[in-house]
Amino acid sequence: MSFRGPSVISRLAFFFFFFALTACSYSPQTTLDPKSATATAEYDLLVPIFWAAVVVFVIVEALLVYSVLRFRARGDSDAIPVQFHGNTPLEIGWTIAPAIVLGVIFLMTAQTMTVVHSPPPAAAGNSINVRAIGHQWWWEFQYPDLKTAEAKPITTASDLHIPAGQVINYTLESIDVIHSFWVPQLGGKTDLIPGHTNHGFFNAPQVGQYFGQCAEFCGEQHAQMRFRVYADNASDFDAWVKGQQTIPTAPAAGLAQQGATLFAASACIGCHAIAGTKAIGNVGPNLTHFGSRTTIASGVLDNTPENLSKWLHNPEAIKSGNDMSVAMRTVIAQWGGDADKNIEMLVAYLESLK
Repeated sequence: MSFRGPSVISRLAFFFFFFALTACSYSPQTTLDPKSATATAEYDLLVPIFWAAVVVFVIVEALLVYSVLRFRARGDSDAIPVQFHGNTPLEIGWTIAPAIVLGVIFLMTAQTMTVVHSPPPAAAGNSINVRAIGHQWWWEFQYPDLKTAEAKPITTASDLHIPAGQVINYTLESIDVIHSFWVPQLGGKTDLIPGHTNHGFFNAPQVGQYFGQCAEFCGEQHAQMRFRVYADNASDFDAWVKGQQTIPTAPAAGLAQQGATLFAASACIGCHAIAGTKAIGNVGPNLTHFGSRTTIASGVLDNTPENLSKWLHNPEAIKSGNDMSVAMRTVIAQWGGDADKNIEMLVAYLESLK
């Protein structure tokens, strides 16, 4: 008994439904739902170019199908078809038409670039500066004009808080390899190049949460190098800044106090910083207000005690190749005793850092 494979129609139907179902899923990292003037300008350029490409595709494929059917071999397959060379009007036409299309696209692109590279005028006090630093594989954000009680810039990781409606002027730097800063709903991509500082701007007119991503392959955990932008109203942003400027109160008792003692006596302080303590490391994220952040491991896990415990027990299982994997094995060996109990104390301490 012979087996017949799927027909051409069934294959086409499969691919149609496959792509249709794929399109049904919503990604928060989408350029198709712009939320800023910059992102809207880029979207307005994308749409006509997309439909122009569709028209070109349909015309080319129609001519291809027509040629296959019209000039297919008939009768004696060994017969040599009639040979002809050159068609001057046709050749002139298919040279001029693409040139016109590309000329229109060039003008539209130039207009869009003018918008993208021209920040809206910011009144005094209506813009802030942010320094974004790329690491393998997490994001560090510093606010050079907003100082803490120790006269240092507010520093956080993975969560970027901004005031809605204000212009955000950012500088981009990389500690290790090339990364790319991208918040699809707020604007295009800008690379972070080691040894070079790039500049850009964006704004978020609406209060909300926007998802960002490294858009340049930077190693094993490139896809897990995420961050979130929180556009707050003025009062919420001011409250966040005030909270970040304070030094967290040291826990006085309980598991959190035991965790603080454990943290201060371990190798953790060589990689992380916590204001008001002797922890001044800058290899890993600043943990001063860790408990107020929404995610762990650059957006991989929600910041909950359960997830933090999983992360500290086995970082490699969650995000392979990260520096914490080796560091935690060293720290756990240094602690001695009951590792589970020690991690429980450390979790209590870190989550208390609001």
